[in-house]
Amino acid sequence: MKKDIILCGVGGQGILSIATIIGEAATKAGVNLKQAEVHGMSQRGGDVQSNLRLSTEPIYSDLIAKGGADLIISMEPMEALRYLPYLSKNGVIVTSNKPFVNIPNYPDEDALFAELASLPNVVQLDIEAVAKDAGSARSANVVLLGMAAKYIEIVSADALRAAVATIFASKGENIVEANLKAFDKGAE
Repeated sequence: MKKDIILCGVGGQGILSIATIIGEAATKAGVNLKQAEVHGMSQRGGDVQSNLRLSTEPIYSDLIAKGGADLIISMEPMEALRYLPYLSKNGVIVTSNKPFVNIPNYPDEDALFAELASLPNVVQLDIEAVAKDAGSARSANVVLLGMAAKYIEIVSADALRAAVATIFASKGENIVEANLKAFDKGAE
């Protein structure tokens, strides 16, 4: 079994934290993992993306070929569309439905959502609102991970949830609990 995932968003949204959580869960489950990430512009609100490849078999490349991604997990809808050429024909997009307008020529939002609506396998949610309702606005990325958990498949939702607790343990019990609640809300 294998799962090729593209994680994308804008610098500061927590994409690399999602990658770390999935990586922790995969490592604990004995799943092979390769990761490549681009985050040089993250401090300026630039795009951030990570190729995450999980497999029960050996993995020889850390990059996902065009048309090869099983899943795009995106903190921002335009960023999801940016990586659309990498999505396989049966691939799934899990994305926030709230644009992060950080460039002057950001696409028309109606056109953006029309394009997403035209795709066969898209799951969208206002993850920021869900995170606020869960009590931690900064946990929107973990809400998104909870949404994506059932599509990751090679690593169980329970393993991902345990990895959330492990990754945030050094920040204290309150942060762990807030992120677990955010994950659970996303999984609902």
